[in-house]
Amino acid sequence: MPDTDLVRQLRGQVADRLNRQRRADEAAGRPPMTAEDERQFARSIIVQILEDHARGEISRGATPPDALQEEQLAAAIHAALFGVGRLQPLLDDPTVENIDINGCDKVFVGYADGREELAPPVADSDDELVELIQVLAANVGLTSRPFDSANPQLDLRLPDGSRLSAVMGVCQRPSLSIRRSRLGAVSLEDLVGTGTMSPQVARFLKAAVAARKNVMIAGSTNSGKTTLLRALAGEIPSYERLITVERALELGLDKFEQKHPNVVAFEERLPNSEGLGAVTMAELVRRSLRMNPSRVIVGEVLGDEIVTMLNAMSQGNDGSLSTIHANSSLEVFNRISTYALQADERLPVEATHMLISGSINFVVFLRKNNDYESGGALTRRIESIREVTGIDQRVLSSEVFSLDPSGVAVSHAPISCIEDLERHGYTPELGSRWT
Repeated sequence: MPDTDLVRQLRGQVADRLNRQRRADEAAGRPPMTAEDERQFARSIIVQILEDHARGEISRGATPPDALQEEQLAAAIHAALFGVGRLQPLLDDPTVENIDINGCDKVFVGYADGREELAPPVADSDDELVELIQVLAANVGLTSRPFDSANPQLDLRLPDGSRLSAVMGVCQRPSLSIRRSRLGAVSLEDLVGTGTMSPQVARFLKAAVAARKNVMIAGSTNSGKTTLLRALAGEIPSYERLITVERALELGLDKFEQKHPNVVAFEERLPNSEGLGAVTMAELVRRSLRMNPSRVIVGEVLGDEIVTMLNAMSQGNDGSLSTIHANSSLEVFNRISTYALQADERLPVEATHMLISGSINFVVFLRKNNDYESGGALTRRIESIREVTGIDQRVLSSEVFSLDPSGVAVSHAPISCIEDLERHGYTPELGSRWT
């Protein structure tokens, strides 16, 4: 493990030279370096800095770093500049699921088996922690994002696909949470294997996607909504053009060109320091409809984009997918109504219910259970699937899948659009009351 003080010192020297080059390019009227060119240039500076450091060690009679130590130092300096610094070992651990940091020295790590443990500090001071976050905000995502007293909130996706949310100024110490969400391909079969759903539910969802049904995935924080959304998107034929809209790029469907060669990923843009240049989620959803999409996928509905999205679903963009926070499949309709009331359109509840009934076909609800303390494990499971069937002053729906006594979601009520699903390969289980 390289000396953190030495890494910080050498990183500062590299950053100074990098900033001097940026200023020189600007003064000469040259276009700024691309992110990849800047990384390559930084690597060449790191080599020079390490050579200077080795000569300095020799001149004062000390032993310079050997080849392996130099390689480790170079990697640590580069990670401190463009990566995640001392967070990297935690992100490299495949068993780590969540990282919550309440100040530089309070690092709580949640593991895939449900354990939660205190980890070593990721920075020597809160100021250094803020600096680490600022480096990430400047180098990750489609555009640089500010993180300072004027912009105390930050959401972004790390290079490995993990989702970072950070705040400062509104709490005593800078705090951040990292949700692991790697960009590896995931399928419905994989989720059957992990116990998230039964084979019957997987066949149903596969047919629902093929039949271009609009599906809303609901659940609490960290219940597996995005993973399920990615698995459902994997069932979309490769010839379709997909537009994804997210607050911070996370889905990564554009990373798998063999599966989805025609993908445009939109990311919300925050205002600059003058308060200009913002592009909201609602604006991006509207823009996506003009980009000839086969389907529009909204990563997470949290606000006024809900009205635009529901309008898109009800105006011919069938097969859309999205996620929303809710505590049950039935609560989704109330949550959507609340968001619609907050939107610029200020839709009354009755109008929102009409919009829901004409746009959403199915709501899939996931629940996270952590039985680690009782000797069990962390599980995520589809608990309910609800079909929207109409409106009569309120949204009418039927719970077509619900939990049986063994805790598995099974067929619970007839599906009104069963003929559409049967045309795409779905057949209810033999012996079910609804066959």
